[in-house]
Amino acid sequence: MDMSGHPQAAPAQARIVNGLSVDVEDWFQVGAFEKVIAREEWDSIKTRVENNIDRILDLFAEVDAKATFFSLGWVAKRHPAMMRKIADAGHEIASHGYDHARVFTFDRKQFGEDIALARKILEDTSGKRVTGYRAPSFSIDKRTPWAFMELAEQGYAYSSSVAPIAHDHYGWPEAPRFAFRPLPWSELVEIPVTTAMFGGKRMAAGGGGFFRVLPYGFSRWAIRQVNNRDERPAVFYFHPWEIDPEQPRLNHAPMRSRLRHYTNLDRMADKLRALVREFAWGRMDVIAHREAQRATELAP
Repeated sequence: MDMSGHPQAAPAQARIVNGLSVDVEDWFQVGAFEKVIAREEWDSIKTRVENNIDRILDLFAEVDAKATFFSLGWVAKRHPAMMRKIADAGHEIASHGYDHARVFTFDRKQFGEDIALARKILEDTSGKRVTGYRAPSFSIDKRTPWAFMELAEQGYAYSSSVAPIAHDHYGWPEAPRFAFRPLPWSELVEIPVTTAMFGGKRMAAGGGGFFRVLPYGFSRWAIRQVNNRDERPAVFYFHPWEIDPEQPRLNHAPMRSRLRHYTNLDRMADKLRALVREFAWGRMDVIAHREAQRATELAP
């Protein structure tokens, strides 16, 4: 740190470029509220995502950081100008599926229809080719081996859909921590969200609620571990609603869901600003291309 207490960046030539990503969904579309707000209600709820995206674009522009915006097709369909604005700023547009349905709720045919619909909307609204995918709630796991097959057959270059940890909402703890090829016959690369090691155990350290709730020093430690010890890029993500402390409060939602969703919303923007200044960041398609060179093969 410098004398003012702000983090000092390492020399540019020594810094690994990490993957910066935004999962573009609105506050009412999150997994924590999926049993409280029905999809049939979504069209009647005022969206807040566009103002939040504007703030995020301004924050990234402060340090010329480029990122990947994994967007729901549902959001892109209703905010086409926003998608073009993201793309025109030099960021990557990638798919987060159509309406945040988890992959394991589909069969393969349904999944294929979902990602094809989302991709068409994203490409039509942004004017850019979509080659990346992130499953809602990191819901590709050992139950859905066909998901990688469908992504490969539809021509996706990479996925960032695996959380290689155990979690009550998601997780594939047996999966590799770093880039791997899930299919021996395909160039498709999976780039898992970041985990750190402590006491021989994996810890979620790739952003989202963990970044928002835990002290900033934990994320600094985790990213430095991955960059310096493992010599790999970290993969970090967050959501637009996480920088929006003025969003509506659902007091009838379960207490656990409310704690997960609302804790430290007022601190998130400042923590993000510190993060993008302290480390080097880039788009996920660039990270995937680089990591493909040393991706491991997924064991059968």
